[in-house]
Amino acid sequence: MEMNTAGWIVTAIAVLLTGISKSGLGGALGGLAVPFMSMWLSPRDAVAVMLPILICMDMVGIRAWRGQADWADLRLLIPAAVLGIAAGTLAFGVMSETMVKGALGLISVAFAADRLLRRSRPAAGADGQPPRRGFAWLCGAGAGFTSTLAHAGGPPVMVYLLSRGQPRQVFVATSVFFFAFINLAKLPFYLGLGLFNRDTLLMSAMLLPLVPIGVWTGMRVLARLPERGFYLFATAALGLSGVKLLWDAVAG
Repeated sequence: MEMNTAGWIVTAIAVLLTGISKSGLGGALGGLAVPFMSMWLSPRDAVAVMLPILICMDMVGIRAWRGQADWADLRLLIPAAVLGIAAGTLAFGVMSETMVKGALGLISVAFAADRLLRRSRPAAGADGQPPRRGFAWLCGAGAGFTSTLAHAGGPPVMVYLLSRGQPRQVFVATSVFFFAFINLAKLPFYLGLGLFNRDTLLMSAMLLPLVPIGVWTGMRVLARLPERGFYLFATAALGLSGVKLLWDAVAG
């Protein structure tokens, strides 16, 4: 694998944005790294490079957000994500990546537009309703599937968590713990697919020093955002990530 200077700069920025997103915005922009890296690398190499980096981010995030995740949501999302990972592994190299990105982009844009037009969200815990099992399973499976193909599992989880109207700390912590689990769960599947090699592991190691910088920056960003501003920004980021996915689908 060879990348020019521009490729390394863009990749480094994408890794930093991923760290900021995962630790401060609930993973809203976490799917940017693979599309950017795929301008210089094959998609298979790009996902292989990113997985060790994402796992390291998750470990740092777990330490920072321990005790704040909503385990009622996680108990619904995680089993569904395992099924999504298995389905994504079977579809890897078979199902058109363009179709996956297009469908996910449409869902993300539609949900974000709906929430922005309403300009409101339920107060955290105001309705006292338990998590919606069917909806949680749909979003969890979708996140596992798209995360396996392109580390783009953020939009399905954000759709679910935004619908829950949780405090921003619970929102981010739940997202961090969810992705910590599914990224570890993807590891044996990626090994089985033979995605890792000496070059991808070396590139991952070279980018790892950016992990604590991105996570630290994300937590500082979250601390400065007011509650309403956080949800508006997260919703807008979801919509922008959906637009990016649609663009990738059309351009591809």
